[in-house]
Amino acid sequence: MSESGSRGSEGALEGPRDLVKYTFYRLRPEWRRLSEEDRSRGKQALAAILARPPDGVTSRTYSLVGLKGDADLLLWAIAAEIPPLQEFHARVAGSPMGGYLDVSYSYLGMARRSEYMGGHAHGGEGSSTTRRPQGRPYLFVYPFVKKREWYSLPFEERRRMMGEHFRVGHHYPTIDIHTGYSFGLDDPEFILAFEADEPGLFLDLVYELRSSEASRYTELETPIFTCRLVGPAEALGLADGIP
Repeated sequence: MSESGSRGSEGALEGPRDLVKYTFYRLRPEWRRLSEEDRSRGKQALAAILARPPDGVTSRTYSLVGLKGDADLLLWAIAAEIPPLQEFHARVAGSPMGGYLDVSYSYLGMARRSEYMGGHAHGGEGSSTTRRPQGRPYLFVYPFVKKREWYSLPFEERRRMMGEHFRVGHHYPTIDIHTGYSFGLDDPEFILAFEADEPGLFLDLVYELRSSEASRYTELETPIFTCRLVGPAEALGLADGIP
């Protein structure tokens, strides 16, 4: 579902590009055996850290409680440079509650302009080197890898097939796409994220794209995460078992 591929060193002319970081945490069961007082203090301290990220970092918290077996919350962080991202995650890890959070999944990507979209952009994505949350209540995240045969196809052939993807996307104008390019930065080629108002819309979009020609060149698009946007205190409360 990503506009994958590149031509030469054109990306080097883009200028500053946002880094996008998706960190999925699982809260250890041992945390819930602590006293109510210790848990309350720990949640308040970590919620304060999440609510006030370092300068230059944009962040959102999401809950996956009951939606994924090995992840309870997602921290989505965006910054123009790596050091503030590291500082933010170090603050989380160094908090009392952070000592009970295991990182179950972690993905790093970078924004860049899509070569396939030309002057067109769907949902503000594709012609921009920035990524910003739109605030829709659901976020769907997954890594994405194309088969190597894809990159051997002529560029015009790839652009034709991706055009079909964009046309399908036009049927879902309330779904916002955030593509992170991970070539050389992380294990996947892309980390894809889609904001939507309700899960059924995204289900229908993915189903419709299954029959597209470009989908034949998909190598990997799992694991998939369904995430609900909540504030830091609510995200921690749900993970703690106190909704």
